[in-house]
Amino acid sequence: MEQRSLLERLARHLAAGNPDLGPDRWQDQVEDAASLLAIIKSPDDVMRKAGDERVWQAMIDAALRERWVIAPAAPSVEPPGGTDEEGEIPLPPDSIGGNRAEWVHLHEAQEKPR
Repeated sequence: MEQRSLLERLARHLAAGNPDLGPDRWQDQVEDAASLLAIIKSPDDVMRKAGDERVWQAMIDAALRERWVIAPAAPSVEPPGGTDEEGEIPLPPDSIGGNRAEWVHLHEAQEKPR
Protein backbone atom coordinates (compact mmCIF):
# COMPACT_ATOMS: atom_id res chain seq x y z
CA MET A 1 0.00 0.00 0.00
CA GLU A 2 1.29 3.42 -0.96
CA GLN A 3 2.00 5.77 1.95
CA ARG A 4 1.02 9.34 1.08
CA SER A 5 2.39 12.34 2.89
CA LEU A 6 0.17 14.18 5.37
CA LEU A 7 0.10 17.23 3.10
CA GLU A 8 -1.05 15.17 0.12
CA ARG A 9 -3.73 13.43 2.19
CA LEU A 10 -5.04 16.81 3.38
CA ALA A 11 -4.99 18.22 -0.17
CA ARG A 12 -6.87 15.18 -1.50
CA HIS A 13 -9.43 15.53 1.29
CA LEU A 14 -9.95 19.21 0.49
CA ALA A 15 -10.29 18.42 -3.24
CA ALA A 16 -12.87 15.72 -2.51
CA GLY A 17 -15.00 18.34 -0.78
CA ASN A 18 -14.87 20.65 -3.80
CA PRO A 19 -16.96 19.25 -6.67
CA ASP A 20 -15.68 21.98 -9.03
CA LEU A 21 -12.29 20.29 -8.95
CA GLY A 22 -11.85 16.95 -10.61
CA PRO A 23 -10.43 14.03 -8.61
CA ASP A 24 -7.07 14.53 -10.29
CA ARG A 25 -6.90 18.19 -9.25
CA TRP A 26 -5.89 17.68 -5.64
CA GLN A 27 -2.60 19.52 -6.33
CA ASP A 28 -4.65 22.71 -6.55
CA GLN A 29 -5.43 22.30 -2.85
CA VAL A 30 -1.84 21.87 -1.62
CA GLU A 31 -1.53 25.54 -0.65
CA ASP A 32 -4.73 25.36 1.40
CA ALA A 33 -3.53 22.16 3.05
CA ALA A 34 -0.18 23.80 3.86
CA SER A 35 -2.03 26.76 5.37
CA LEU A 36 -3.95 24.42 7.64
CA LEU A 37 -0.74 22.72 8.76
CA ALA A 38 0.88 26.10 9.42
CA ILE A 39 -2.08 27.02 11.64
CA ILE A 40 -1.71 23.91 13.78
CA LYS A 41 2.09 24.22 14.05
CA SER A 42 1.70 26.05 17.35
CA PRO A 43 0.04 23.58 19.73
CA ASP A 44 -2.62 24.66 22.17
CA ASP A 45 -2.45 24.08 25.94
CA VAL A 46 -4.06 20.64 25.79
CA MET A 47 -1.58 19.51 23.14
CA ARG A 48 1.37 20.90 25.13
CA LYS A 49 0.31 18.86 28.15
CA ALA A 50 0.18 15.70 26.03
CA GLY A 51 3.67 15.89 24.54
CA ASP A 52 6.82 17.72 23.53
CA GLU A 53 6.04 20.95 21.68
CA ARG A 54 9.41 20.98 19.90
CA VAL A 55 8.83 17.52 18.46
CA TRP A 56 5.37 18.54 17.23
CA GLN A 57 6.71 21.68 15.55
CA ALA A 58 9.56 19.72 13.92
CA MET A 59 7.05 17.21 12.58
CA ILE A 60 4.86 19.98 11.12
CA ASP A 61 7.93 21.66 9.58
CA ALA A 62 8.88 18.35 7.93
CA ALA A 63 5.35 17.98 6.54
CA LEU A 64 5.39 21.55 5.22
CA ARG A 65 8.69 20.97 3.40
CA GLU A 66 6.94 18.23 1.40
CA ARG A 67 4.87 20.96 -0.28
CA TRP A 68 7.65 21.56 -2.82
CA VAL A 69 7.96 17.85 -3.59
CA ILE A 70 4.31 16.96 -4.18
CA ALA A 71 3.23 20.12 -6.02
CA PRO A 72 6.15 22.22 -7.25
CA ALA A 73 5.46 25.88 -7.86
CA ALA A 74 4.28 26.56 -11.38
CA PRO A 75 6.61 28.75 -13.40
CA SER A 76 5.49 32.32 -13.63
CA VAL A 77 4.02 33.10 -17.03
CA GLU A 78 4.74 36.61 -18.21
CA PRO A 79 2.03 38.15 -20.42
CA PRO A 80 3.23 38.50 -24.03
CA GLY A 81 3.43 42.29 -23.81
CA GLY A 82 4.73 42.40 -20.26
CA THR A 83 3.16 44.25 -17.35
CA ASP A 84 3.13 47.70 -15.82
CA GLU A 85 5.94 48.69 -13.46
CA GLU A 86 4.25 47.08 -10.47
CA GLY A 87 3.60 43.85 -12.36
CA GLU A 88 -0.13 44.13 -11.72
CA ILE A 89 -1.62 45.10 -15.09
CA PRO A 90 -0.90 42.94 -18.15
CA LEU A 91 -0.12 44.92 -21.29
CA PRO A 92 -0.83 43.79 -24.86
CA PRO A 93 2.25 43.24 -27.07
CA ASP A 94 1.46 46.20 -29.35
CA SER A 95 1.32 48.64 -26.43
CA ILE A 96 5.03 48.47 -25.69
CA GLY A 97 7.73 49.71 -28.01
CA GLY A 98 11.49 49.52 -27.72
CA ASN A 99 11.72 52.98 -26.22
CA ARG A 100 11.65 52.78 -22.43
CA ALA A 101 10.80 56.48 -22.22
CA GLU A 102 7.43 55.98 -23.92
CA TRP A 103 5.83 55.71 -20.50
CA VAL A 104 7.28 59.00 -19.32
CA HIS A 105 5.16 61.94 -20.44
CA LEU A 106 6.87 65.15 -19.45
CA HIS A 107 5.51 67.34 -22.24
CA GLU A 108 2.52 66.94 -24.47
CA ALA A 109 4.72 67.29 -27.58
CA GLN A 110 6.64 64.14 -26.65
CA GLU A 111 3.57 61.93 -26.56
CA LYS A 112 3.07 59.36 -29.28
CA PRO A 113 0.69 60.39 -32.08
CA ARG A 114 -2.55 58.45 -32.17
